[in-house]
Amino acid sequence: MAKRDYYDVLGVAKDASDDDIKKAYRKQAMKHHPDRNQIKGDEKSAKTSEDKFKEAKEAYEMLSDPQKKAAYDRFGHAGVDPNMGGFGRSAGADGFGGFTDAFGDIFGDIFGAGAAGRAGGRSAVYRGADLRYSMDLTLEQAANGFATEIRVPSWETCDVCKGAGAKPGTSSKTCGTCSGSGNVRMSQGFFSIQQTCPTCRGSGKVIPDPCTNCQGAGRVKQNKVLEVSIPAGIDEGQRIRLTGKGEPGMNGGPPGDLYVEIHLKPHDVFQRDGDDLHCEVPIGFPGATLGGEIEVPTLGGKASINVTEGTQTGKTFRLRGKGIKGVRASYPGDLYCHIVVETPVRLTEKQKKLLREFDASMSEGGEKHSPRSKSFVDKMKGFFTAE
Repeated sequence: MAKRDYYDVLGVAKDASDDDIKKAYRKQAMKHHPDRNQIKGDEKSAKTSEDKFKEAKEAYEMLSDPQKKAAYDRFGHAGVDPNMGGFGRSAGADGFGGFTDAFGDIFGDIFGAGAAGRAGGRSAVYRGADLRYSMDLTLEQAANGFATEIRVPSWETCDVCKGAGAKPGTSSKTCGTCSGSGNVRMSQGFFSIQQTCPTCRGSGKVIPDPCTNCQGAGRVKQNKVLEVSIPAGIDEGQRIRLTGKGEPGMNGGPPGDLYVEIHLKPHDVFQRDGDDLHCEVPIGFPGATLGGEIEVPTLGGKASINVTEGTQTGKTFRLRGKGIKGVRASYPGDLYCHIVVETPVRLTEKQKKLLREFDASMSEGGEKHSPRSKSFVDKMKGFFTAE
């Protein structure tokens, strides 16, 4: 099975603090630890708890390390060396010392070092892990779509040993420590704890003569270039799935998928809301007062709107079909132009004089020129004279 997103495993957001991540791991680990959940005679229940426990541990190990977290946020599972990571691989050289060092403050002496559980053997067939790639687009790129290439770090099957890990002409052997099971048991007080085998690290096999190209891993780290077609109308948070472009499977398993996650850069003029666009249109005091036709920007060029006399700040004009046609939409959204009346600044003395004369003429006309101001003044009088 493909690995789940580490943030989903712990139930935290991507911007969660280190303390929140640790608390979430503590909760998951205490909930799913096999020695706390195993029901006598119910091996299936114990195995389910064990898998969830291992999954939570792996997620915490990656997200609690700043460098690994940064790599994971950028490239997903590929950025944190999944071939060398995972539950079984992340333990210390003795199979469980690394767990005590990293998580001893959570369990203490209750479970002892290395309550890691049994890791799956490499002899089993596994689907390759899914990869994630974050791509930043401009609004214009997202609206129009385009084709591009991306460079993704990934593990590829070793060409020399064909994924076996052993030098050509040799083969792996069954681990003598665990007899091929991938795990051993140790007793500590009243507890009998199943541990990842420290010799084969859960694979069930050892390679006496490893491949010199991949050092026995069966995979090599490479950067691969992939072509991606960005569909027109794609939006923030949407993903493009490249089937079979993830990591290769193990022991003949199918490859995983690559998910390209889209993020939109802030735009200087427009704000996107689904398939609709919004923008502020500043106009001068005379233009708002007298009205007239003005030009406004759109993603496809310019358009004109007719501003009526006496237009106020906040007035919205809707231009149908001038938004974005979404990936699944049958017609484009609309453009909403929000009028902002701009107050003049840095006036000359002559301009100030003219404004004063204009203001005096407005006062002579009474409330008919400024009905909202007259209404507001009346409300203020009632407010201050109320008992």
